[in-house]
Amino acid sequence: MIFPSKEKLDKYADLALRTGVNLQKDQKLVINSTIEGAEFTRIIAKKAFEMGAEDVHINWSDDELTRLRFENAEQFVLEEVPEWQRKMYTSFGEEGAAILSVRSTDPDLLKGLDGKKIAAANKARSKAMAKFRDFTMNDRIQWSIISIPIPAWAKKIFPEDSEEQAIEKLWEQIFSIVRVDQEDPVAAWEAHNQTLANVRDFLNDRKYKKLIYKAPGTDLEVDLPEGHVWKGGSSKTEGQNILFNANMPTEEVFTVPHKYGVNGQVASTKPLNYSGNVIENFSLTFKDGKVVDYQAEAGEETLQHLLETDEGSRHLGELALVPHESPISQSGLIFYNTLYDENASCHLALGKAYPNSLEGGSDMNVQELDKHGVNDSLNHVDFMMGSGELDIDGVLADGSTEPVMRSGSWALSFE
Repeated sequence: MIFPSKEKLDKYADLALRTGVNLQKDQKLVINSTIEGAEFTRIIAKKAFEMGAEDVHINWSDDELTRLRFENAEQFVLEEVPEWQRKMYTSFGEEGAAILSVRSTDPDLLKGLDGKKIAAANKARSKAMAKFRDFTMNDRIQWSIISIPIPAWAKKIFPEDSEEQAIEKLWEQIFSIVRVDQEDPVAAWEAHNQTLANVRDFLNDRKYKKLIYKAPGTDLEVDLPEGHVWKGGSSKTEGQNILFNANMPTEEVFTVPHKYGVNGQVASTKPLNYSGNVIENFSLTFKDGKVVDYQAEAGEETLQHLLETDEGSRHLGELALVPHESPISQSGLIFYNTLYDENASCHLALGKAYPNSLEGGSDMNVQELDKHGVNDSLNHVDFMMGSGELDIDGVLADGSTEPVMRSGSWALSFE
């Protein structure tokens, strides 16, 4: 594994701890990491202890072993999630640990394998982790996701380059996009979060009833539930009000769509990396909030398995707005990594909504959330549908309409 200078890695680790999870003194830190990122993970762990972490727990993953297991294990084995794993993650949430995921994987990791086995394993793990997911999706603990290059991912983005050149280029892109290349990345992120907060606050004041999307292959109307809340930039934990950034990078503001108020068709604008397979050039048709038709040029079987996970997987749980001027978009690259691609493009998410995107939603049960139009599911899968050709209109409470985006750029002034 090729790494850049120790200075850059130290700055990245420091940013992930201070701005990402905002680790507190005497707090436990959990790091989910690939074994190819072991050296960087050790840097994070060392810095965490220096910042006063009570303990640092590492959960390792390995792409080669993951594929080996899917190739050889029977489906009933893949559907078994050890009780100790469920209890371990639930205990991390109950103890208020900070969760940092160093996410990097091969976009084609499970290509060519039995889709039914992959879907069954995903469903079983989602069920097992439901209680823990409640901690993260309601911001009850600090959590953050960052990425580092691995050879397979880097070569997917830069196929014409040698492995070493591809990794070096991807490091450069990551450092630029997450502002590690700036003199003071933490200060740069404070300014960036404030910019996103200005957009978020403006949209919350507008209280749109509906958004209307128009682009090549897209003609979609999305109702917004009464009491929806726009979020973006840094979040706050419930109770303690500790600021953290769940995604690094992040360029989006997002809210909850009405589960039963989505109609029309939407076309993807970037490939979707889902469960070790890539879904490309797909479209979804909605009626009364539910996907009633779909097609894809590549990965249609994977898309089918996603939609068939449960009833909620055919409904939307998030809509997010990202201007075409996003630095990820302007890079001109397709990252085959949702953390990056979703911050290059307006996107939607199939599956579970963030309950706290509705006023009082964190205190509601599933039935109460459903009455307000908030979706529940084992899935939460973002897909990209924005481009420089996307226009969005917002419908106000009085029925009047105003432009929100034109040609992928903001048509609103946030000053």
